[in-house]
Amino acid sequence: MKILSQINDPADLRQLPASLLPELATEIREYMIDVLSKIGGHTGASLGPIELILALHYAFDTPRDKLVFDIGHQAYSHKIITGRRDQFPTIRLYDGISGFLRREESAYDVFNAAHAGTSISSALGIAAARDIAGEDFNVIAFIGDAGLTAGMALEGINQVGHLKKKMIILLNDNEMSISPNVGALSGYLNRIRSARPYNEFKHEVEEWLKTIPAVGEMMLSRVKAVKDALARAFIPGALWEELGLKYIGPINGHDINTILKTLEEAKKEDEPVLIHALTVKGKGYEPAERDKAAWHGTSAFEISTGKFIKEPAKAPSYTAVFAQATIDLMKEDAAIVAITAAMPDGTGLSKVMKEFPDRTFDVAIAEQHAVTFAAGMATEGMKPIAAIYSTFLQRAFDQVFHDVVLMDLDVTFALDRAGVVGADGPTHHGLMDFAYLRPMPGFVVMAPKDENELRHMLKTAVDYRGPAAVRYPRGNGLGVEMDEKIHALEIGKAELMREGTDVAILGIGSEVSHCLKAADKLAADGLSATVVNARFVKPLDEELILALARSHGSIVTAEDHYLMGGFGSAVMELLEQHQMHDVRVLRIGWPDKLIEHGSQSLLLAKYKLDADGIYSRVKDFVASRYSFSPVYTR
Repeated sequence: MKILSQINDPADLRQLPASLLPELATEIREYMIDVLSKIGGHTGASLGPIELILALHYAFDTPRDKLVFDIGHQAYSHKIITGRRDQFPTIRLYDGISGFLRREESAYDVFNAAHAGTSISSALGIAAARDIAGEDFNVIAFIGDAGLTAGMALEGINQVGHLKKKMIILLNDNEMSISPNVGALSGYLNRIRSARPYNEFKHEVEEWLKTIPAVGEMMLSRVKAVKDALARAFIPGALWEELGLKYIGPINGHDINTILKTLEEAKKEDEPVLIHALTVKGKGYEPAERDKAAWHGTSAFEISTGKFIKEPAKAPSYTAVFAQATIDLMKEDAAIVAITAAMPDGTGLSKVMKEFPDRTFDVAIAEQHAVTFAAGMATEGMKPIAAIYSTFLQRAFDQVFHDVVLMDLDVTFALDRAGVVGADGPTHHGLMDFAYLRPMPGFVVMAPKDENELRHMLKTAVDYRGPAAVRYPRGNGLGVEMDEKIHALEIGKAELMREGTDVAILGIGSEVSHCLKAADKLAADGLSATVVNARFVKPLDEELILALARSHGSIVTAEDHYLMGGFGSAVMELLEQHQMHDVRVLRIGWPDKLIEHGSQSLLLAKYKLDADGIYSRVKDFVASRYSFSPVYTR
């Protein structure tokens, strides 16, 4: 790291001759590959845009000039050259730096970014505020071609073209999201890639027009009008100019000299500029270039071979079980269709696509569209399964209510990555789905205790003639035996797992296994606990819960979800509705704070949601019955 070791912030970078930037890019790639081979991370996504990021910090006076990133997968090199080089080996680890953009982490992280499509809107807001304040700094939005498919990004472009604020949109086009991009916009960008560069063509047209004698007598504006009309007729990049942006590109996103010249040209414009840069995802590491989808985000790996280093799985992942169950159900019922929003690999639907290519749809990064698209299919008798991460469905809250619930449509929501997800942190934890789905009339909300129950819940949701959701965690199942045939469960019926006398523990989803282990530890201390697999957050098994409240007098709820508005809240509402004010309740779940990144097991232990934590909290709760100490339920 001969050069990189000298770069403590972008001011140091700008002291270098531009001729050294390609060598610095190579050093950053080598450092990134070395670190990520040990801890994993968004490897391929971050290797591609290194030259673009170096050029941006070199050409602009950051952080005075505002560089706004979309998502964060592509910003690892940004972190390395903005004072976090020595912290980079801690990225996505507990107490380490975030894998995404965070304002509290650095002045160079202008706007938090982890869900796609936010950069253009936020950058335009910054530019508008700049002009109101009479300031003169530059604003650059850095967005990938996949992020451009997000509805919010297109809404932002619409407003950029209307307001005409001075700003730059740098489009990092690598033809990939987490999976290959789909949709008409992706096809449009493909046509631009294969066409002659737009500005080069316009220059050639201008030179040609000057050779025509009559043109010499035309006004300059007329020449420009003819030139632009011809460009629009033959080069697809003209669409951006129709939308009110000056378009430059496509350019080689790995040629720093070209990037720097283009940025200097863009700086001179007083109107919004879109620079279209072509890059290679995984650039500089052959295995990542060869298999771009597999290398978007990785575990640790062996550098020499590209072989991933993983612990052997003792059980299939919940995602894999969901995918196979979906295939099995689609074989039985031709009305079932599957939908994902740019996450066919992450949700397991890539496997479903191979079996049912005509009944599986990837709608790109557009969760709102995905939900309403599903609703439209449901009005025609289809039974859509919308597989969307819990954290991403938050973006389509209104569509779920307005377009599904109000019409009582038969849409099933498969919410992967529910609960804490680990290294991706607070932007990706799925800790709010109970709270935002529970108030919706007619909605059935379920969470399985294991991977076998997930299969049955999926069928239950599909069979239910109305909106239903099944939420399940990231990672592998428990390794339970799988039933031969998938069957539907009785709506609103819990499962009594263990009978006791001192306290009733109601677990939901992945917390049930921890509750059972905690009950074993309590038994060793002479405390007898009833354990219930609640299965349903809505509707609750009211009959069983009320009976346990009367017989035990003490209820504990455990959930991998925020306490506010969650399963425990639902149980307390039920007790209040029946005026059971003497029942003591302890709710175990996530507190009212942003939960940091770290491994799932570490976070569960820290916040006492694992078996040991539940055991100690229930033991203290029961003991407090015989003391005057107050019991805190959070």
